Parts: sequence; C-alpha cells; structure tokens
Amino acid sequence: MARRPQQSPRRSLRIRSGDQVQVMAGKDRGKRGRVLRVEPAVQRIYVEGLNMRKRHVRPQQTPDGASQQAVGGVIESEGPIHVSNVMVIDPKDDKPTRIGVQRVDGKAFRIARRSGTRLD
Repeated sequence: MARRPQQSPRRSLRIRSGDQVQVMAGKDRGKRGRVLRVEPAVQRIYVEGLNMRKRHVRPQQTPDGASQQAVGGVIESEGPIHVSNVMVIDPKDDKPTRIGVQRVDGKAFRIARRSGTRLD
C-alpha cells in the first residue's frame, strides 16, 4: 500500500489556483491548462483537463424510489499532479518560467523569473 508523505504544517506553494501551467514531465508532458485546486500538504495540484481518471459509479436512487438521484456510468475527473512536474506560464512571452518572491513594503508578490513580470 502506498504511503502518503508526511503533512507539513503551513506549507505554501508558489503555484496557486487559476494559474496557467505547462506539464513538464509525465504522460501529459507539453500540455497546458488552468490550475483548479491546490493541495499544499501533499504538494499536488489538479489541472483542468489533464491527468484524467475514470471511475465507474453505480446509479443511486432517492428514498421515494421514483427517480434516480445521480446518474451512473463512467465518470471522468482530473487526477493530482505533483508540483515539481509543472511550471507556470509567463504572461509576457507565453513560455514556462520559474517563480520568485519579491517583497515590497512588507508585502510579498510572486514574479516570473524569466521576464520579471508580477503574477499577482
């Protein structure tokens, strides 16, 4: 059975939901998408339309038995991708870039290392 990594308290990632990312490794290498969800504790992200998983679901009935509440069948959903396998797309030149943190007047802003553009 696979073990989950230890959850570190208050671990933040430089990738946030809504960012445009490109997958750098794995079966979806080279594809791009928008980040839907971020799980910092296990360092995983969910990207729209990438790493699709199929799940077979049985139809569920409502208590009255007359109508079906949820439709059964094969349901596709996004699977997790480790954050080390994706890079954020630089908005200036539309290429993958690393993320840096710049502090101005006590506030932290994410910047693209490639062009220096602010991402926040």
